[in-house]
Amino acid sequence: MVDATPLLQRSGGVKNYVFYWLQHLQRSAGSIRMYPFLRELEELDHERSIEGTLGTLVRLAFAHFANVDHNRVLNLVARRVELFHVSSNQVYNPPTNTKLSATVYDMTCWLVPGMHEADTVAWAKRFADRVLQRADGVIAISESTRRDVIEILGLPPERVTVIYPGIPEAFFTVTASQVDGVRTHYDLRREYILFVGVMEPRKNLPRLVEAYQSLAPSLREEFELILAGPIGWIEPQELAKILAPGTGIRHLGYVPEKDMAPLTAGATVMAYPSLYEGFGFPVAQAMAAGVPVVTSGISSLPELVGDAGELVDPNSVTEIRDALARVLTSPTSRCSMAQKGRERAREFSWDRCTRMSLEYFETLLGRS
Repeated sequence: MVDATPLLQRSGGVKNYVFYWLQHLQRSAGSIRMYPFLRELEELDHERSIEGTLGTLVRLAFAHFANVDHNRVLNLVARRVELFHVSSNQVYNPPTNTKLSATVYDMTCWLVPGMHEADTVAWAKRFADRVLQRADGVIAISESTRRDVIEILGLPPERVTVIYPGIPEAFFTVTASQVDGVRTHYDLRREYILFVGVMEPRKNLPRLVEAYQSLAPSLREEFELILAGPIGWIEPQELAKILAPGTGIRHLGYVPEKDMAPLTAGATVMAYPSLYEGFGFPVAQAMAAGVPVVTSGISSLPELVGDAGELVDPNSVTEIRDALARVLTSPTSRCSMAQKGRERAREFSWDRCTRMSLEYFETLLGRS
């Protein structure tokens, strides 16, 4: 049984991971039970639950009830389950009558707690104490996350396995007509630099905006900066500065999953100077779409990008600006980065992730 709670809520990277992971697990291993009693996986929508309103409320109410201290209702749910896998920090009382496994995406609540709201940090630490510390095995989505988990939580290295996520095939197969359609729909008349993600402190948007605004006027005239993603936790004054009119910066808000691949493929460069990432889906997807990447040289991002992109110090506006300028003014470099990026992105497939996940589960169950 796999925890699919993120599919009932508004979410970004975690929901993306859980949806595609479960979709491919079901294709490879048949029916997999999804907690709390989800049915079929249909279309991914980061803004809405995959269930109807009533079904979502009932399931979230049960999940909340199951998290009440000392409540062992999940022992009943898992009484015929060999393994229960927790894929979010929203399960605090996992079953004690079956094998327990979990996924860890990042350790930002320990490393950069100021980048999160206090409740988020508290929930993450409660999850670590109640789930990760007693899990029979843990999946980390990158080597960087694995190192952080072992160092911060003191988990035995043999209990933590790296299994990289995959990239949806749509990002490898975007057509020119799809890109044209998205350009028309979002009124993208100029070439553009693209950022994808929730607007929150960890994404480092103020420095990206400052770097863009310090580019040569001719470059800003040719390339606008497009921000795609919902507004999360961000200071009002920073948001006002980012969204001020006349800056050459446009915020598209939430972009449906069906538009993400062509929107990404239409960009001249993906700019993603995040202060910490457990993996970095927008970067991986941009590489798959043949889009050059300017991203941070810290956490998991160098591991993801390899030599296929420009790595910068995310705390340096100058480095971000200069890397953007180099890419924007050199078609030759862009072509080389696009080719290397596609090759690199092929290493991150959901089929490989699924195969490794099933092998990991078999090992936990003592079958291999």
